[in-house]
Amino acid sequence: MCERDFNERYKEIERSIIKKFRREIWRKFTAAINEYQLIKDGDSIAVCISGGKDSILMAKLFQELLKHGKQNFSLVFLVMNPGYSELNYNIIKENARLLKIPIQVFNSEIFDIVAEQEGSPCYVFARMRRGHLYSKAKELGCNKIALGHHFDDVIETIVMGMLYGAQIQTMMPKLHSTNFKGMQLIRPLYLIRERDIIHWAKYNNLNFIQCACKLTEGLSCGDTEQGSKRSEVKALIKELAGKNPYIEKNIFRSVENVNLNTIIAYKDNTGEHHFLDNY
Repeated sequence: MCERDFNERYKEIERSIIKKFRREIWRKFTAAINEYQLIKDGDSIAVCISGGKDSILMAKLFQELLKHGKQNFSLVFLVMNPGYSELNYNIIKENARLLKIPIQVFNSEIFDIVAEQEGSPCYVFARMRRGHLYSKAKELGCNKIALGHHFDDVIETIVMGMLYGAQIQTMMPKLHSTNFKGMQLIRPLYLIRERDIIHWAKYNNLNFIQCACKLTEGLSCGDTEQGSKRSEVKALIKELAGKNPYIEKNIFRSVENVNLNTIIAYKDNTGEHHFLDNY
């Protein structure tokens, strides 16, 4: 592809976010930014790119917001290389080049470390990855990291918590780091549906890495224990939504409409509380 065609394709991909996918993606992105107050003037945000469709789209959305938005903030596009295969690493670099995302790459040995750990490799990897991202972002002067979790991740987490964890909780749109003082995590794709991200990627004929973990390269991401549970929940939600189109939104809103007077017990920062305490 010649440089002219390369630049034209880049412009078309970027334009599609604001034009064709304005309602499904752009408006929901800005809605989450505003509703959950994810950005403040003076923020320095490390946009964490794994190489998948979600994080790459998030990077482009942030670039558009910086161009057209009102907030005064700065961005760092951070890629942690935990030991990617050469194929996956090249895909990440090529997408960054095509989409003109100025990535900063740093290396870690997480894959090798996780290989020696017990338990779900994907869960252990995710926990360790977040710590490394916080650390590098803070080193670069950032006060926030942005991750690419979307609406479907949120509702799946709610259902998984109930069915497998015996708890009611959600994936929060933002939270304070417990180990890195002054750092926060934000999730700006919080209101965007996964199907719309997939549609955007296919419309623009973009290819992304799937499951990047060397530990599960022979499997699909749904074949690990953690992945299989999420796949089961995803399938369950899809089945229920086929019968009731409000199911997904109702799951999402269920954690916004909690009435503590109808809860047997709950926990907060002060401890555990039971309905009989003040009966």
